[in-house]
Amino acid sequence: MNEISKDAVAKLIQAHRNFFNSQQTKDLYFRIENLKRFKAAIRKYENKISDALWIDLHKSKEEAYLTETSIVLQEIDNHLKHLKKWAKSKRVPTPVQLLPSSSKIIYEPLGVSLIIAPWNYPFQLLMNSVVGAISAGCCAVLKPSPYTPRIAAVMEEMIHETFEEKYISIVQGGRDVNAILLEQRFDIIFFTGSPDLGKIVMKAAANHLTPVVLELGGKSPCIVDSGANIDIAAKRIAWGKTINAGQTCIAPDYLFVHASVKNELLKKIAMNLEHMFGKNAQESPYFPRIVNQNAMQRLQKLLLHGNIVYGGKVDIDDKYISPTIIDEVKPDFPIMQEEIFGPLLPVMTFENIETVIAYVNAHEKPLAFYYFGRNSQAKDVLSQTTSGGGCVNDTLMHITNHHLPFGGVGNSGMGRYHGQDSFLAFSHARAIVTTPTWFDLPVKYVPFKHFKWVKKIL
Repeated sequence: MNEISKDAVAKLIQAHRNFFNSQQTKDLYFRIENLKRFKAAIRKYENKISDALWIDLHKSKEEAYLTETSIVLQEIDNHLKHLKKWAKSKRVPTPVQLLPSSSKIIYEPLGVSLIIAPWNYPFQLLMNSVVGAISAGCCAVLKPSPYTPRIAAVMEEMIHETFEEKYISIVQGGRDVNAILLEQRFDIIFFTGSPDLGKIVMKAAANHLTPVVLELGGKSPCIVDSGANIDIAAKRIAWGKTINAGQTCIAPDYLFVHASVKNELLKKIAMNLEHMFGKNAQESPYFPRIVNQNAMQRLQKLLLHGNIVYGGKVDIDDKYISPTIIDEVKPDFPIMQEEIFGPLLPVMTFENIETVIAYVNAHEKPLAFYYFGRNSQAKDVLSQTTSGGGCVNDTLMHITNHHLPFGGVGNSGMGRYHGQDSFLAFSHARAIVTTPTWFDLPVKYVPFKHFKWVKKIL
């Protein structure tokens, strides 16, 4: 995978712009046909995709399908089912002072898009966005992460085989290539990554007044209250924290647990971890690895504070950190200062839910929010906090419903996608008023005769 030059990037984007200006991508049947081609390509490359994810992240074939491939396939099916309805112009009411005019919204593609994806779900987070771009009628330049090179190469092969380069292209490289891409003018930038990198993208987009969708992250709280079903909470927290070895933007980042149920909960989380991965998760074919040595070293430092009550094993050479529960964590510990992005679960204890609400609200708005307890109490907690999305008595599952928007708020991102929201993310809602010529309202013209009557109508 050779990095691309600045001149080559400029030529590529101009080719995209020329193709977009040909009006072909706006044709509804062109979009539907390319969604079908996209789905067929993913089916064809399914084994290569799972093999590459195993090499890059040690993801099992099952996890690769559940968390990457199937999500994109379901997204495509959803768009194929509903795109005709979504793309149709929408009639809206016209106020009496504009009659006999009519009003409608036309959904038109924004144009040439740049989609930058991270390494943690390298297939899903790149290709799911592509579905929205195709559906809306955009062209797209795709930029995968260099930290997962095998799946990046597979995606490049698949995209080149499936689409004309002037329609959808893929560009490889590191941050130097990102910088070159961000210097160019696009009609929308869709970025998934960290808040720090999101700020760089937003600053670059401002030079061209380019709209952005930023899917970021942060420290997503998981709260287990005294009224929770502890058996269910333990199982679902253990699962949500260890999918992709915790390298998930919506993973439960830290645990706030009521003092009355803490000991039971931690014991049962540990039991569920061993049920899923055995006594030694390193030997399990279902436990992924940390992406690289830099991430390993960062995570290893987070183990230095608090009381490790389960796990704590580190193998630098194998890029392995065992599922780990850290009790007696204080808010000023390093593990509470940054998104963990690993299988480490710091635990803090509470007696009063107001303490938890105050803590969450004193920090940046998270991408996800998880509450385990009675539904009546969940309603109160949700009403006093905010997040991009979340679950009551579960983790992660809100991302799987394509009828729900997915996105952050504040530091965890802006904009949303999945389902119709993906179509809208890459579209411009154009407002049109159509006025007949057989009648011309005289009062709108200078010298505004009968203005006192006009004021009563307006």
